[in-house]
Order: sequence, then C-alpha cells, then structure tokens
Amino acid sequence: TTMRMITGCIPPTAGTAVVNSHDILSDPIGAKRQIGYLPENAPVYGDMTVTGFLDFIACVRGFNTDDARRRVESAIERCHLDKVRHQSVETLSKGYRQRVCFAQAILHDPPVLIMDEPTDGLDPNQKHIVREMIRTMAPEKVIVISTHILEEVEAICTRAIIIANGAIVANGTPAELKARSGLHGAVELTIAGAPAAVVTELQALPAAARVTRSSDTFTVFPKTPDKLFAEVGALIKQRGWAATSLRVLEGRLDELFRELTTGEEQIRKSH
Repeated sequence: TTMRMITGCIPPTAGTAVVNSHDILSDPIGAKRQIGYLPENAPVYGDMTVTGFLDFIACVRGFNTDDARRRVESAIERCHLDKVRHQSVETLSKGYRQRVCFAQAILHDPPVLIMDEPTDGLDPNQKHIVREMIRTMAPEKVIVISTHILEEVEAICTRAIIIANGAIVANGTPAELKARSGLHGAVELTIAGAPAAVVTELQALPAAARVTRSSDTFTVFPKTPDKLFAEVGALIKQRGWAATSLRVLEGRLDELFRELTTGEEQIRKSH
C-alpha cells in the first residue's frame, strides 16, 4: 500500500509523499516522471514481444523515434534481454518477465526506482542477476524496495525501515537492526553427548540471561554481551566438555521483525 501511494496509484488517506521535490498530491505528473516502478508480479503484456513491449513503453513516455530506439537498446542491454528480445513475453520464464518489467522501469532513466518484491519467486540464479542489476544502478539512483524476504535486506540494502500498522518501528542499516535482535551477542555451542548439567551450568554464568537447548546445540542469551563468550569458553575448558563448535551470533533480522510487528506486516528498504 505504501508503494502504491508513493507511485500515485492510490491516494493517501493522510499526509503525502514528495519525490525529488515533487508532491504526489499537488504535482502527480511531475512526481511520476521521477519514478521507475517495478510492481509486484511484473505485470506486462504477454502477447507482445520483449522489443515490442519496450517500444510501446517508449512511445507512452513520449520519446521520439531515435531516442526511443536508443533507450530500448540500452534497457535490453542493462537487463540482459538480448537473447529473448524477439520472444513473446508469455513464453518467458518468471525471471525473464521480471527483467522485462525492470527494463520498462529504467527506460526513461529515472532518478528514483521503486520495486515491489523484485526477486519473489525467482530461483537463486535469477535472484543473483536481479540483485546485481540493482547494485549496478544503486550509485546513480535512489532505489526503494518493498519485500518480506529478509535475505534481500542483507544482500543489497544499505538502509532498512520496518513498518507495522502504518508506523515506522525501526530505521537503520541492516547491521544496526541486527544488533537490536534478541539473538545479538548470544553464544551458540555444540557439545557431543552433552550431559544434563550443561544447561544448569551455562545458566549459572554471571553474563548469561537464559539458555535454550536443541539436541546437542545450546544457545546462551546474554545478560552482559561483552563478557559472555569468555565465560562460556572458560566453562567449557574447566569442565572438559567436547565442544565441536562455539560462536557468537550477530542477531537476525527475522527475529527483530517478529519482535517489532504484529498483524499485517510490511518492510521497506531504501538502497
């Protein structure tokens, strides 16, 4: 919904959005000229060829013949579409359809790109291609991505905003947000054939808040993060436990997301 309001598809119930100094309510055409929009599910005309569809978009954007041809060729090259340029869109895989819709979004070289779930449903190779396209354009554009796939945040975003029930509940870099997770600073260890007393002894550490166990793997949540790892390590050595792994956790965005949101959830990322 937020994306659709910023792009002028639906009016906001309150407030407004300003895109490159153009207010979406008082100057909707000016604001939309600043935006390239990749909607969710990549809506394109299936009976058109890739080149035909992009020619159509160039015409809608009002470019003359020579400029339109140049822009279409540039979009095809940047989105790696040359080998399917003469195929009808309906014959393409989801990954290629996504890239065709991406191409129409950048055809007019907008300063702002807004992308709704840009890699949803793509296989790992297709995700990699789309992410690389985004990274390539990031230095020259403001790129705003809406997604519930939190791996996208760490993969391509420099800033994340979590919105719950229409209000911003978190705003920062992915690293800053992970540091707010309850898992941040926790120590995870695996002890082969762990005795029952392990949980009790870990729980008794001064820097430990609580301990969870899954088979032979233990997670010690911190009361004093900067001291916990050393205390766990010393206890392992003292007891002679056969620890096969020991690491400090960074924190996880999905954990923070669950902590901060209830009901309908939406996450926005700005590159």
